Amino acid sequence: MSVHNPKKDADQKAANRRKLLEAGYRLFTGKTIDGVSLEMVAKEAGIGVATLYRYFGNKTDLAIAVSVWKWQEYLEQIRHRTDVERQNLTGAENFTVYLNSFLNLYRERRDLLRYNQFFNVYLQHAGADKGRMAPYEQVIGGFADLFRAIWEKGAEDGTLRTEIPWQQAFSVTLHMMLAAVTRYAVGLAYQPEGGSGPEEELTLLRDMIVKQYSCVA
Repeated sequence: MSVHNPKKDADQKAANRRKLLEAGYRLFTGKTIDGVSLEMVAKEAGIGVATLYRYFGNKTDLAIAVSVWKWQEYLEQIRHRTDVERQNLTGAENFTVYLNSFLNLYRERRDLLRYNQFFNVYLQHAGADKGRMAPYEQVIGGFADLFRAIWEKGAEDGTLRTEIPWQQAFSVTLHMMLAAVTRYAVGLAYQPEGGSGPEEELTLLRDMIVKQYSCVA
């Protein structure tokens, strides 16, 4: 008679979930979310469709879980970078480091930008109620917390224009930088003949934002 092993079962469930997230990410990034079925994801993961449904009730749930996983992973990376660099920097310098994280996304993680573009398009027609989106909103809240800490340091040392509410500055900078790096990553940016390249234009956008919010010359 076999003996039930709760730890082994939990480890197997975690491994299966990870395989499904990885398979979903590969397929969703390559074919768009609309172009992928759950049967395709299960086959890619080497897991039965019935097993997949034990973890994710539908494709929207899987797409949200993939997005949460990948953005949480990236959030931890930039937290580590900023924690290492933040101690001896002013608020304005930390603000620049934060904006550089978007340039690093373009340089290092175009796959994530491509996925995020497909995810946003998919949600426009698939929809998801607030409860299902809560884990995703929590991850975005992590980016907001990081930004707020930078803004508060800028208030303390007088290097950032903190008469502007941090929530407003966070929303503006997030949308401007993420939209710009995404358009370059997925090939939607207009590139006139003789114009600047993506790196130069993204760096210029970063510098313009820093100048707008900085109190130092």
